[in-house]
Amino acid sequence: MNPHSTLPVAVIGAGPVGLAAAAHLAERGLDFVVLEAGNGPAAAMSSWGHVRVFSPWRFNIDAAARRLLEADGWIAPNPEDLPLGSQIVTDYLAPLTKLPALAGRVRYGAEVIAISRDGLDRLRSTGREDSPFLIRLADGQELTARAVIDASGTWPTPNVIGGSGLPAHGEADAAAAFIDTALPDVLGTDRDRFAGKHTLVVGAGHSAANTLLALAQLATEAPGTKVSWAIRTGAATRTYGGGDADALPARGALGSRVRALVDSGAITLHSGFSVRSIAVDGEQVAVTARSGATVTADRIVSATGFRPDHTIAAELRLDLDPIMGSTRALAPLIDPNQHSCGTVPPHGVDELTHPEPDYFAIGAKSYGRAPTFLMATGYEQARSVVAALAGDWEAARDVQLELPETGVCSSAAALGADDAESCCGTPAPQAVEAPRGLATGVAGGLLTLPVVQPVAEQAGTGGGCCGS
Repeated sequence: MNPHSTLPVAVIGAGPVGLAAAAHLAERGLDFVVLEAGNGPAAAMSSWGHVRVFSPWRFNIDAAARRLLEADGWIAPNPEDLPLGSQIVTDYLAPLTKLPALAGRVRYGAEVIAISRDGLDRLRSTGREDSPFLIRLADGQELTARAVIDASGTWPTPNVIGGSGLPAHGEADAAAAFIDTALPDVLGTDRDRFAGKHTLVVGAGHSAANTLLALAQLATEAPGTKVSWAIRTGAATRTYGGGDADALPARGALGSRVRALVDSGAITLHSGFSVRSIAVDGEQVAVTARSGATVTADRIVSATGFRPDHTIAAELRLDLDPIMGSTRALAPLIDPNQHSCGTVPPHGVDELTHPEPDYFAIGAKSYGRAPTFLMATGYEQARSVVAALAGDWEAARDVQLELPETGVCSSAAALGADDAESCCGTPAPQAVEAPRGLATGVAGGLLTLPVVQPVAEQAGTGGGCCGS
């Protein structure tokens, strides 16, 4: 029995997976506190609320959360509808945090900056398991916990633009004035930054596809808007994806529409373009590839994916795979060289366990730099880990998962890890009326894609099947 069983379980992050863990803890009768750095639930998801996800509501709601909500009279959205990121927050996650089982247990503005063992650093072994976790917040407050479930995600730590995993020369100098990350709202609040400008989108995932389609739409409305696209590989096969073979039709349509825009000349594709340097030249930037090719643009959108930041757990004993940055047991199950989002096998507490007892990273962060995370996977992780913390090892190890197969979440072996993003988790722009044939792609663990078809034919967008 845990000697600190009277202390709460600390959940870091109030996104979909973190709140799923909270719901399972509430059902199990375990004390807990949720620490969220933002000012409301799912702060990262709210930042791309204009994006519509690929997957319908039925993939986006955790089972324990649904039970708690429905017991309180909540009526679930149409299971086949494709929600915007903002709708997932307002129609599902916000009501969840207000339930009696969770109300008062979710702390906002609570940024975790370090986790250790109370009175022990990483070197000390004697008495380690008998010492509670010590969690320090950015405002200096500290609290203790019996266990830590880290569902903080990867949204705050995007990959660099430069090839080889290293920042491009001059990337830091150009960042503030010229570079946007994480799916800007091209057709909405960020429109003025892109209208009439030449934008270079760097990256080959759904986040890139989202932005490309939004920019192509903007180009039909704002004269002078130009769209270029740079990828490191020799062909855009990964972005074009599975088309009609995709189990989520809206996701499959994403790549097909990008391909049509490239073929028509609306998007200029620069393949084999591994960024070496970014040089500011007055009001523009010159982006140069290792091959010597150069593209001069007014703005850059970095859509190169995300990576985990394990800094807060530096005093804990983690056993991270040297390639993926996940636990060693999980790494071969999520390797993008072998798996797509839909072929990752079920996994739970056993694959997520570190040498540090009762510390678990779940959600997108658990996958390290693998871009194969799905939100439904995160829900099953949360269920399994909480069952283990409750001592129900039979349930903890009975991991089951049914995922939609996909042709667009796979990564070719030649694809560099820093060129990938969470294939089932990136935002897409807001639904707007537009010429037939446009749409977009992914957000923070959710498959996404903006509706840019005629309203009567809106097929949905993006992908709620991923997410943290």
